[in-house]
Amino acid sequence: MMREILSFCALTALLLTGCTMAPPYSRPEAPIPQDWPSGPAYKDAFSKPDAALAVEVQWRKFFNDHRLQTVIAMALKNNRDLRVAALNVEKARALYRVQRAELFPTLETGISAKKERVKISGTQGMVNLEEYSINLGISSWEIDFFGRIRSLKKRALEEYLASEQGRRSAEILLISEVANAYLTLAADRENLKLARSTLETQQAAYNLIRRRFEVGFAPELDLRQVQTRVDTARVDVARYTELTAQDENALHLLAGSPIPADLLPRELSLVKPLPDVSPGTSSEVLLRRPDILQAEHVLKAANANIGAARAAFFPRISLTSAIGTASGDLSGLFETGSFVWSYAPRIVLPIFDARTRPALEATQVARKIALAQYERSIQIAFRETADALASRGTLGDRMAAQQSLVDATARTYQLSNARYEKGIDIYLNVLDAQRSLYAAQQGLIAIRLAKLVNQVRLYEVLGGGGDASTSPEGL
Repeated sequence: MMREILSFCALTALLLTGCTMAPPYSRPEAPIPQDWPSGPAYKDAFSKPDAALAVEVQWRKFFNDHRLQTVIAMALKNNRDLRVAALNVEKARALYRVQRAELFPTLETGISAKKERVKISGTQGMVNLEEYSINLGISSWEIDFFGRIRSLKKRALEEYLASEQGRRSAEILLISEVANAYLTLAADRENLKLARSTLETQQAAYNLIRRRFEVGFAPELDLRQVQTRVDTARVDVARYTELTAQDENALHLLAGSPIPADLLPRELSLVKPLPDVSPGTSSEVLLRRPDILQAEHVLKAANANIGAARAAFFPRISLTSAIGTASGDLSGLFETGSFVWSYAPRIVLPIFDARTRPALEATQVARKIALAQYERSIQIAFRETADALASRGTLGDRMAAQQSLVDATARTYQLSNARYEKGIDIYLNVLDAQRSLYAAQQGLIAIRLAKLVNQVRLYEVLGGGGDASTSPEGL
């Protein structure tokens, strides 16, 4: 009996490490160019060859502003969407462990007692019968000859890894959303400061011209024209007051809890500049993005599921066995001669099942769908990165041109105001110059915000902020 048990254990160990019927997996070719785009829009996009790759830069090193770091940390701790993503990972890991446990037998113990009064043929009267037993055994353990359970285990593992990459992707997206909301709030606060400053300037001009109008030194037209600029500035103050409040609400939601006022940004110009990151010399860097790794794990899971569907065409072998003691009275359970055992293998051979072939075809189609989604993810990632690089390549020129425009309009406003005060120009030219200066200053704030947002975007689309890939060891 011991020899049979040892032989059975050796055979079982061999089966548990055997192959499955899943098709061999190889990573598909990426349906994108090997090199990044080139052209006039990208002339300055690769001007920092010594910059680190985004995937190698942790978010605390990239976002070096202390206030922003604290707000991001709050979001990573309290954001409910990220919490749901983390719980989905825990759920997928538990399901994987359940599926992996199917490979091993389930040991059960049972204690039973039976007493009945029956009539036995050939005897007169009724007889009391008693039976007591204690058993330890295996109940309906499927021996995985054809790799069905191992294929399902592989699928569950890949689904778990996909959920983990999904959590990482959600984490990177949350970090970028918090940074963008923080920078937008800083820009709107700076716009609000500019609008208030413009309102003060226009109010002072209005008061001056009104006094001149009252004594007959200025026409009513000048008074009404400057009044329009005062009212316009008042509208902008109200609008940016509303926008800053909405920006704060959005940031509170992303952080998952109210943010202390001392952590909120004051102005965009006071936010520390962000370091440059390199896209690398090849688009293969995109294969390290969490969302693409997630799509690849989904593809691997679909590939493993084909193995389970193929194994359904072959016999299933299960085993039920038990050892224990049995006796007609309770005191005799552990006496010599009470040992009992049972061994009941069972083979189920499929002859006809109309569902088997369509099930296999469904898994094959599911793999094609997963492959198309994987390739689509790579194409989207390439487009997102190319767009960010195009913006990066042109923002320098836009910034320089806008700064020159601000300087020119500021000088024009000074000259127009001086000419009006000397009585050699009309006030309409002063208003026009002031309006142009105000618009140019707003445009400069917008471009500075666009530059910072582009840096955040490039860091995000290149997979920045993530850790090393999760290993299945220790699950």
